[in-house]
Amino acid sequence: RIAVIGSGSSGLCTIKCCLDDGLEPICFERSEDIGGLWRFKENPEEGRASIYKSVIINTSKEMMCYSDFPIPADFPNYMHNSKIMKYFRMYAEHFDLLKYIRFKTTVVSVTKRPDFSSTGQWDVVTESEGKQELAVFDGVMVCTGHHTNAHLPLDSFPGIEKFKGRYSHSRDYKNPQAFSGKRVIVIGIGNSGGDLAVELSHEADQVFLSTRRGAWVLNRVAEQGYPVDIVLSTRFKAFFKQMLPTSMVNQWAENIVNARFNHAHYGLRPQHRIMSQHPTINDDLPNRIISGKVLVKPNIREFTETGVIFEDGTREEDIDAVFFATGYSFSFPFLQDCVKVVKNQVSLYKFIFPPHLEKPTLAFIGLIQPLGAIMPLAELQSRLATQVFKGQITLPTASDMVADITQKKDEMEKRYVKSPRHTIQVDYVEYMDELACLAGVKPNLLSLFLTDPKLAMEVFFGPCTPYQYRLRGPGKWDGAKKAILTQRERIIKPLKTRAVGDYPHHTSMPYLFKIVGAIALFAIII
Repeated sequence: RIAVIGSGSSGLCTIKCCLDDGLEPICFERSEDIGGLWRFKENPEEGRASIYKSVIINTSKEMMCYSDFPIPADFPNYMHNSKIMKYFRMYAEHFDLLKYIRFKTTVVSVTKRPDFSSTGQWDVVTESEGKQELAVFDGVMVCTGHHTNAHLPLDSFPGIEKFKGRYSHSRDYKNPQAFSGKRVIVIGIGNSGGDLAVELSHEADQVFLSTRRGAWVLNRVAEQGYPVDIVLSTRFKAFFKQMLPTSMVNQWAENIVNARFNHAHYGLRPQHRIMSQHPTINDDLPNRIISGKVLVKPNIREFTETGVIFEDGTREEDIDAVFFATGYSFSFPFLQDCVKVVKNQVSLYKFIFPPHLEKPTLAFIGLIQPLGAIMPLAELQSRLATQVFKGQITLPTASDMVADITQKKDEMEKRYVKSPRHTIQVDYVEYMDELACLAGVKPNLLSLFLTDPKLAMEVFFGPCTPYQYRLRGPGKWDGAKKAILTQRERIIKPLKTRAVGDYPHHTSMPYLFKIVGAIALFAIII
């Protein structure tokens, strides 16, 4: 029996992966429904992330779907949270997952049994309707994510205690109507901060966007109107990113985003390079800045009773409200001393397994911050974890796992600016392949090139969609090839709401790039 904690985007696929591998999952969900952070509620719940009503996901449907359940072709490429919930319900219904979930049940504690060193079993105490229950499980999969506790660093803002306006974390924001005619400050320029600034600027008299470092801002829509992750997340580009110096990759990417708008002119350009921070995705921010509805400001030095003084000495008075879009921290109080979290850092092999357990029967699913969609990564983590639980895959020694953890931490520290946000970063293609190698499901390019060149070309040049990891190995799905070869049709389908007649097809990649890429592909498979 496997205890699955949480029924959000990671928990749902974890239940299914357990069933696929013949395990018996029981999922504990503290709320009354599935969906986790993607389920909008007017009133935020303690210990759970909360979204605003208008949230649209930043990853496109072909990149974010579960690997054996494509999102319907008529769904938009970037989905509103209500559409995401519809997809989750379709997935749960199709695979009959709901009967394995115990709703309104809180996990109180997860502790090793006295004979853990030989059995790997856990005592799990849960509480429902005021009654506690103890059960024994052979494995535990933690799917609570990392958007749990709102990070509100009030100590870093002198004078906040005398500020007479309203202030709160961005998780408490729901809609802009209450701020009509107000002067509002948004602190933080991550995805939430950018979204709040844009949305509030349509109602507020003036919005100020305060940022310590600035940010590189990407558009959802890339060349020829394709979703940006469809264009960027390819094996072809991942290969060249590994081959080229980091400075060259940075310059190439910065030239692209600056071609849309010059970040220096808009007060957004940071001192760090584009690959050194999780990017901000926002289509409308430059439009609101150029129209004067959003003014970009530096970090706040101190609050006054009615306003703020910024670090450059400028002041703004008559501020009505402040939103701290300062992210989240995560913790696992029910695990007590099994896993320690220090400043949003936790030592896990491949971001999944604690290295020092006598038996590898505890796994964390979805505790990552990917440059890409989290759903397929969490699914692949689950597929790997269930194989480890069954003894089909043996983890390295504790010392080897610790060495791998240390190496990844060192790489993150060298690449990223120091921030609690950059402790669990992974690159989509590279991390998926890393897990896939361990799970035995990484696509074999040489075999594909020899047996199915058309499929091989799409796998290498096209978007690295989750279906690629169902072509072979454990969990192989017969529909994977068709899903890959028809993915571009599903991208275009929801856009074609008006007939425009036939037109010549133009590839999204210059012919010269394909020639160079073909040579690169040949070099890889040789």
